[in-house]
Order: sequence, then structure tokens, then C-alpha cells
Amino acid sequence: MYQVEVIHVKDLAFEVKSGEESFVIDAKGKGLTPLDALLSGLGSCVGVYIRKYAESSNLGLEKFKVSVEAELTKESPFMFKIISVSVDLNGVGLDERRKNALSEFIKNCPVHNTLKGNPQIQVKIL
Repeated sequence: MYQVEVIHVKDLAFEVKSGEESFVIDAKGKGLTPLDALLSGLGSCVGVYIRKYAESSNLGLEKFKVSVEAELTKESPFMFKIISVSVDLNGVGLDERRKNALSEFIKNCPVHNTLKGNPQIQVKIL
């Protein structure tokens, strides 16, 4: 099971703890905003799957970059209406077959699948 604890610090700032690690989420922009954190989770997960593909295929993919952009709806319910992920392989040329295989492999990213799957979210007030 995956679990994080989010602790209110002040105003719109929160400390997020996962095991022994922690970071700050701040809706006022003095850290990652909640939406930035969501997009960074997707980009990082895509990056993990690029590395897994590269290792299993003996490809020298290093120092690549994953960029994630999203557009928020202007009316309620507020949510991202489109999320775009771009991968810059830092000059490593792949033929179309390899690009397609990498693209399909990336779709195994659980964050991608979770966002695509519209999971049920249960909120319990204690």
C-alpha cells in the first residue's frame, strides 16, 4: 500500500511525509502547488518507465527530460481538461518502431493509468 501524510503547517502550506522523506506543498506558490505535485508525479512515473524500457532494451537513454503541461477548466468542477506529456531524449535518435514501443511501454505507468482510469476517491472525516 502507498501512503502519505499531509500535515497543515500554516496558511495554505502543508508538509507531506512519505516514510522518512518529506517536502512542502504550498498553494500560495512557496513550494510545489498541489497541481504541480500531481503533474510532477506523472512526469516522474513516465521517467521511471523510460528508464525501465532503456535498461531492458540496452538503450543509452541518459539525461532525458519529461515535460508535463496541463490546462485547468475555467468552470466548476475544476480539473485538468488536458494533460500533455513531452519526452526529450537528449539527442538519442530512435527509429519509429522503437518510439512506438517506448510509447506503449510508458502507458504502463501507474500514475498515467490512475489518471486515465478516473479512480473512486473516498473521503472520511475523523
